[in-house]
Amino acid sequence: MSPTETVTHAAQHLEPIISDLGLILMTAGIAVLIFKKLKQPLVLGYLIAGFLAGNHIDFFPSVTDNKSVEVWAEIGVIFLLFSLGLEFSFKKLMKVGGTASITAITQILSMTIIGYMVGQWIGWGKMDSLFLGATLSISSTTIIIRAFDELGVKGKKFVGIVFGALIVEDIVAILMLVLLSTVAVSDQFSGTALLQSVLKLVFFLIIWFLGGIFIIPTFLKKAKHLLTDEMLLIISLALCLMMVILAANVGFSPALGAFIMGSILAETTQAEKIEHLIQPVKDLFGAIFFVSVGMLINPQTLITYAIPVAIITLITIFGKATSSTIGALLSGQPLKQSIQTGMSLAQIGEFSFIIATLGMTLKVTSDFLYPIVVAVSAITTFTTPFLIKFSDPFSEYLEKKLPRKWVKNINRYSVNAQAIKSVSVWQIVLRSYITQIVLHTIIITAAIILSSKFVAPLVEDTRFGNTLAALLTLVVIAPFLWALSLRRIAVNEVEILWEERKYRGPIMMMILIRIALGLFYVGFLLNIFFSPLVAFIALIIAIAAYQFFPKKLNEQYHRIENHFLKNLNDRETTKIDRKYANLTPWDGHMSIFEIAKESNLAGKTLEELKIREQLGINIAFIKRGDITIQIPTKTERLFPGDEICVIGTDAQINEFTEYLNKNDIEIPKAVEESEIVLRQLELADSEFLQKSVSEFRRKTNALVVGIERNGKRILNPESNLTLEKDDIIWVVGDKKRMKQFVKKV
Repeated sequence: MSPTETVTHAAQHLEPIISDLGLILMTAGIAVLIFKKLKQPLVLGYLIAGFLAGNHIDFFPSVTDNKSVEVWAEIGVIFLLFSLGLEFSFKKLMKVGGTASITAITQILSMTIIGYMVGQWIGWGKMDSLFLGATLSISSTTIIIRAFDELGVKGKKFVGIVFGALIVEDIVAILMLVLLSTVAVSDQFSGTALLQSVLKLVFFLIIWFLGGIFIIPTFLKKAKHLLTDEMLLIISLALCLMMVILAANVGFSPALGAFIMGSILAETTQAEKIEHLIQPVKDLFGAIFFVSVGMLINPQTLITYAIPVAIITLITIFGKATSSTIGALLSGQPLKQSIQTGMSLAQIGEFSFIIATLGMTLKVTSDFLYPIVVAVSAITTFTTPFLIKFSDPFSEYLEKKLPRKWVKNINRYSVNAQAIKSVSVWQIVLRSYITQIVLHTIIITAAIILSSKFVAPLVEDTRFGNTLAALLTLVVIAPFLWALSLRRIAVNEVEILWEERKYRGPIMMMILIRIALGLFYVGFLLNIFFSPLVAFIALIIAIAAYQFFPKKLNEQYHRIENHFLKNLNDRETTKIDRKYANLTPWDGHMSIFEIAKESNLAGKTLEELKIREQLGINIAFIKRGDITIQIPTKTERLFPGDEICVIGTDAQINEFTEYLNKNDIEIPKAVEESEIVLRQLELADSEFLQKSVSEFRRKTNALVVGIERNGKRILNPESNLTLEKDDIIWVVGDKKRMKQFVKKV
C-alpha cells in the first residue's frame, strides 16, 4: 500500500469518529443553551439532544458509527465516576450517621424488591426484573444538588440527611455493579458466588484505599513544587486510568477503579485543585455519555412500552418517597423531616444509566429496558423540584390528617431515639478488636499473595532463593504481624471490663484469636516457600526471633501508622490552603487562612490590627459564608470562621501564620465536658406545677424548648408562661443535672 493510499485509508476511518464527535458536542452545546435558558437540568437536555441526534430520528443529522460513540460513552462513564469519587471520600462514609445509613438502606432494599416484583408482574424475565430493581434503587446526586440550589433549601435540616443517604447510595451502587456482574456471568442467583464477590470487593477496596492513602498523598506532597496545573491534571488522569486498568485486570468494572482513585485523591491536600482541573474533562465526557444515552432511546419502544413507563414512573416516585420516609422515621427523625427526605430522593439518574448500560454490555437484559429507564429518569427529573418544594406543606397536611395518637407516638419515638447516643464500653472494645483483626489480616494476606505470585517464581530455581524471599516477605509483614497479635488496643476500656469477671473470658478469647492468627500467617508464608517440615522448624525460629524485637517492631509499626494517618488527615488539619495564582517576579503568592473561633483577632477592624503595616502583606478579599468582600476597607471587621486571602512572599506568609497562631486562645483542658441532651417530661404531680418557665429554668438550669398542652404545641414558650398539670414539656439540659430533677417530675 502506497503512502497516499495509507493516508486515505486512515482518513476514511478517522472521519466518522470526528464527525460523530462533532455532532454530539454540537447537539450538547445547543441543549446547554436552551435548557440553561429554561432553567432545567442539563442532564435532561443532553438526553433529549442525544434522542434527536440518534439514528431513530430522520429530521436531524445522525451519527454514522455507533461503535465509536460507545467508546466515547465508556470514557465518559470513567471520568463521571472519577469526579463522583473526588466528591465522595471514604471518610465521609465513616462520618455518615445512623440516620442517613438506615434511610438509604431501607430505600434501596425496598425499591430493589419492589422493582423486581413489578418486572415479574409485567411479565419480564428474571434478569430484566433484577436490573430494573437495581436501577430504581439509586437516587440521582446531580439532580438533587441542582434542585436544592435552585430552591435555596440547603440550610434546612433534612438536606444533611439527604446528602448522607446519597453517600451511602453511591457505595452501594458500586457494590451493585460488582454483584450484578457476578449474577449476569454465572446466570444464577448463587449465594456462594455473591458472597465471594462481596468479600473480594471488600478485600480490594481496603487494600487499594490503604495503599493509595499511604503512597499517593506522599508523592503529591514531595512533587508539589514541580506540579503545574498541566502536570497535576495529567498525573491525576494517569492515576485514574491506572486504577481503571488494575480494576479491570482483577475482574471488576473500569468504573469501579475510577471511583476508587477519585475517593483516594479526595483525601489529599490537592483534592480541591484536582477537582477544579478535572471539571472541564468531566463536563466534556459527561456530556458525551448522557448524549449517547439519549441516542439509544427508540421512540417506537417508548410508544410500545408507554404503559410500563407510566407504571414504573409512578412506582419510582411513590415507592422511593414512601420507603425513604419510613427509613428516616425508623432512624428517629421527626415526621416533617422524614417526609422532606423521602420526597427529595424520589428520582433516578446517572447511576441508573450506568447499571442499565452494564446489563446491555453483558447482553443479559432486553433492548427495551434501557430506554424505559431513561424515560423514567427524564420524567422524575421534572418532578423532583416540585416534590421538594411541596414536601413542607404536604408534611403539615399529613400531620393534621393522621390520627392524633400516631403523631404523638412518632414524635415520642423520635425524641427517645435521638436521646440514645451512648455506646457501651464493651461495644468500643469489640469494635476495636474486629477492626484491628480485619485490617491487618487483609494487609498481611495481600502481602503474602503478592509475594507468592511475583517473588516466588523468580527464586524457585535458585539455591537459597526461597530462604531469601521468605525472609524478605517476613520482614515486610513483621510490623503488621506484631500489630495483629500483640498490640494493645482500647487499653482504658479493656481495664474497665477486666474488673468485671463476666468479660474476662471474652477478652482472653479475643487475645488468643489474635495470637493464633499471627502464628497461622507466619506458618502459611513459610509453607509457600518450603516443605511443611522445614516450614515448621522455621516457624519455631521465627517465633523465637519475634520475641527479641518487640520494641523495634512497635516503633516500625507506629512509624507506618503515623505516616498513613498524617496523609489521611492532612486535608483537614492543614491550616493554610494555598491558591495557585503566583506573582513570580516578586516571589509572591496568594494564600487562604481561616480566622479561628477562639482568635483574639475576631471582632477587630483591619485598621486596629494594622496587619499590612506590621507584616507587609495585603488582604485581597474576605469570604464570609456565601458573601465575598473584595478589596476590604480599613473599617472592615474580621469574624470567627472568616476566610481571608492574603498576598505576600513565603517569609511574610510564614510570619503571618505565626501571628495567627499567637492570637489563638488556648481552651482550658481541665474543664469537664458536659453532655447536652433533649428529654421529654410529663407533668402530673410535680413541684414545678403553676411555676413559670423562667422559674423552672432557674431551679434546674435547663431550657424548656417546647410545651404540648391539650393537643396544641408551643415552640420556645415565653418565660412568664405557667406550667400546668398534664403538660408535656421538651427540656434541653446537662445529662447529669437532669437526672437529679427528673425524679421530682
